[in-house]
Amino acid sequence: MQKQAIVAAALLLSACIPSSKPASPRYPPKIGSSPSKLICLADLRRENVTYSQLPDRTYGGGCSALGTVQLKDFGVPVTKLGAMTCPLARAFVLWTRDAVQPAARAWLNARVIRMESFGTYDCRPVNGRAGARLSEHGRTNAVDVSAFVLNDGRRITVLDGWNNSNDDIRHFLRAVHQAGCRRFAVTLGPDANAGHRNHFHFDMGSGPYCR
Repeated sequence: MQKQAIVAAALLLSACIPSSKPASPRYPPKIGSSPSKLICLADLRRENVTYSQLPDRTYGGGCSALGTVQLKDFGVPVTKLGAMTCPLARAFVLWTRDAVQPAARAWLNARVIRMESFGTYDCRPVNGRAGARLSEHGRTNAVDVSAFVLNDGRRITVLDGWNNSNDDIRHFLRAVHQAGCRRFAVTLGPDANAGHRNHFHFDMGSGPYCR
């Protein structure tokens, strides 16, 4: 009986010792790839995109990074480009190749050699408003693009270019914005609200919505 009491006391004590293992992020068990994800990855390979698959992670507040990839090379470097859901990455690559570059040639007689972004993942509500629903950024399902750098040295920003006096710059930005409306579920630009005056927001959430 004394031995049993000692063992019980030891177990009780061990249960009271806090674990040093961090609570977040959490890594859910591997459950395999869905058919849609496999198709998406195959599409990226067919487009000769270099990418890496990232481990699934869940965070607090409903935020997560599930089924994500890291784009490494698809022809145009993009600053601050982090984890993206595969459908978002696929849409982003095709938008860049099929819309951004043709629009740059047509309106600016140039080629885009770099794009600047505000990133992808951000665990916050929509527009940063307390009480609003979770932004698609909280699911790594959105990307914000702020500027385009051309091979002739020009840097076209959404902030300065949307209402620029130069017609070609305005036409270029409106062309890539409208192309985004056809590629992504949601596309927001300077006409959406003041919070988007300096970037285009693209996501694969509930849509279609274009503003």
